Amino acid sequence: MKLFNRDKEINQIIHILEGEPNFIYFIYGPINSGKTALINEVINNKLKDKNTKNNKYAIFYVNFREHDIYSLDNFVEALFEIDEENNFNQIKPYIELFTKSANKIVNKYYGIKIPEPLLNRLFGEKEKGRLVFKYIRDLFIELNNKGIKPIFILDELQMIKEITTNGNSPLLKSLFQFLVSLTKERHICHCLCLTSDSLFAEYVYNTGELEERADYILIDDFNKQTSLNFIDFLNNELMTNKVLTNEDKERIYNLVGGKPILLYKIINDLKYNNLDNILDRLLKIECSKLKYFLETVKEENNEIYNEIVNCLKLFKNNYEIGDTKINKKIREFLIKHNILFLNPLEQTIKPQSYLIWNGIKKVVIKK
Repeated sequence: MKLFNRDKEINQIIHILEGEPNFIYFIYGPINSGKTALINEVINNKLKDKNTKNNKYAIFYVNFREHDIYSLDNFVEALFEIDEENNFNQIKPYIELFTKSANKIVNKYYGIKIPEPLLNRLFGEKEKGRLVFKYIRDLFIELNNKGIKPIFILDELQMIKEITTNGNSPLLKSLFQFLVSLTKERHICHCLCLTSDSLFAEYVYNTGELEERADYILIDDFNKQTSLNFIDFLNNELMTNKVLTNEDKERIYNLVGGKPILLYKIINDLKYNNLDNILDRLLKIECSKLKYFLETVKEENNEIYNEIVNCLKLFKNNYEIGDTKINKKIREFLIKHNILFLNPLEQTIKPQSYLIWNGIKKVVIKK
């Protein structure tokens, strides 16, 4: 389906990619706000448009959600894609062969291409971290020499949180200092990091010492007018044969807000269900999830439970509040459990969606 109403964000990313690499970019936003769909639209379609026809790109896309990241070795493996057509065990000849064949406007790979013997060799070395980074650096340098711009995309960045926050912060610092060397220092590679966990993005920013070396791009849920237009667009695209009144569209927005995936679900479900049942079911499910979450917290720690309830009551009349209105411990707890979303640039905090907000008002505030 055509990506809806993200022209501003697309143009911003295209402008960045057409320029010289200088920063690491964190593309962040609430869960299911469309970050991955946006970046796929850019790399699969927009980079091939006439405005970029004079540029060639090699896109290396890593989605950490596709891997079970539980160790350093596992993390390193996730960065690579086995080149099954070649059996090289020497770095320089393979890089020369690989870069020679990368002559399209856009080349896309799911990870850094490498033959299995070469990967095994890197894993067999004592200083595997250094050699892995050296291999990637040399590959990107050679691509630049051939007039091709590498783009390194790390999607679902929060999936490496466990191995980088549990006593292994040197890995995180090493990784992002390496990315700084590729962007701000050597200017040989664009680097985009996608995440719905803005709290982890801030941790990465601080631990990786990224001041003046990184920037942020917010991909937020749609505003009200865009959401109403999106509902009309979906109703036409999905051919539901249902006529939605302005009141119907208002009811949809008031329940789920501008969350693209939820708007899609509602309209798609209209093919076999009526709107009242769809909206009622969504709210019931959300209320049940919140109720059982709070019940579990209460059983484990009644004091924290009371603090959480008092904090959630702050959203009675406001969807968004200043982040410091909730104490740091509780704020981070609710962010980690995807109840709240932090916007570190605006220093604001809000529920991850209107649907969660409505659940809070029904389960917590009306108790």
